[in-house]
Amino acid sequence: MADVNNLYRLDGRVPIAQAIPFGLQHVLAMFVSNIAPIIILANIVGTEASISAALIQNCMVIAGIGTLIQLYPIWRIGSRLPIVMGISFTFLSLSIVIATSQGMGTLMGAVVIGGIIEGALGLLAKFWIRIITPIVAASVVTAIGFSLLPIGANSFAGGQGAADFGASHNWIVGSVTLLTCLGCQVFGKGPLRSLSVLVGLCVGYALAAIMGMVDFSRLHDVGVFSWPMLLPFKLEFDLGAILSVIAIYMVSATETIGDTNALCAGALHRAPRIREVSSAITCDGFLSSIAGLFGCTPITSFSQNVGLANISGVVNRFTIATGAGIMILGGIFPIVGTLLTTIPQAVLGGCTVIMFGTIMFAGFGMLAKCGFSDRNMVIISLSLSVGIGFTQASGLFVIFPSMVQTIFAENCVALVFLLSVTLDLLLPKKA
Repeated sequence: MADVNNLYRLDGRVPIAQAIPFGLQHVLAMFVSNIAPIIILANIVGTEASISAALIQNCMVIAGIGTLIQLYPIWRIGSRLPIVMGISFTFLSLSIVIATSQGMGTLMGAVVIGGIIEGALGLLAKFWIRIITPIVAASVVTAIGFSLLPIGANSFAGGQGAADFGASHNWIVGSVTLLTCLGCQVFGKGPLRSLSVLVGLCVGYALAAIMGMVDFSRLHDVGVFSWPMLLPFKLEFDLGAILSVIAIYMVSATETIGDTNALCAGALHRAPRIREVSSAITCDGFLSSIAGLFGCTPITSFSQNVGLANISGVVNRFTIATGAGIMILGGIFPIVGTLLTTIPQAVLGGCTVIMFGTIMFAGFGMLAKCGFSDRNMVIISLSLSVGIGFTQASGLFVIFPSMVQTIFAENCVALVFLLSVTLDLLLPKKA
């Protein structure tokens, strides 16, 4: 008989009936964030409706396959950690620039080449990963937590740019969802506590439906079955686009390092092994190249799912794999993915507020383990204050070249990483 505690272990037997709700919880935590970048990009570029629908399906399939490979590696591709993969927001602004000026084919060519390079760097990580010292990793994880807070807040209010942003009904639904999650987390026991996010989401969704906030019209005329579309755009290669995308891949690799550290510290209660970090980056890169072949922008580890693993304690690989299976089904059976798109942003925001906070908390714990010496104080305070503060000041980077603005102007994680590594290398280490 399967041990119920296997949910909280990487390996072990978990009944499928038990694994499905926990896996579904991971899918719901990342679903909108997974498809949002490609929806935004397709709308701005003006792709045909049929192509846009196919790209959304492709995003689901690629995210599911990427997650499975992270869980069950192929050679050195995949970390064997409970990492959930999805389409990265980090590439969105640059993707818009390249796609609108040079076309989607040029963007996808750069995505394919850049992913191969990141994957190769992941394979060679043992030669450079040592510059990611504990104080650097702690700074990056803390920055990731801070960077996610506005995302949760915007969703709570109805979604950035929504006509009803901040309306009373979004506050009501978001608050009820949040309080339900909190109640299950504080007062629940066993599976109820671990499923606090899913329970909160179900309660919030039911309330939103009663209040008329759920749009079921998009379920009409949805096809039953559809294969992913390979090469929706003819690949084209431009050196400038490739170099720009490679620069953002380095930022994505930094986020993956931070997510891996946060996951191991918060959910597994240990430091990550070099091979695990290396393999996670390798999976990011090579799977992103495959994503480009299917017309999707690069994929990466999802920080919100790291937060979910930290808060629920569920790290079983088979359980997370059921979530990956649901994502793949959502890609080949459009009705599944379309149904998930009916979840209002306020419900998702209510679920993610605590989750994002746990990542920041994991960063604080890592900082505490590093100690509060004068040297560490300078590294932490300067990298976080400049990295987070400067990226909140609109127009501060206007004097710099466009590539610098693309990488750093709105990405506090990249700036914190650069500063913390530089300070750690330059500041004298006292005996």
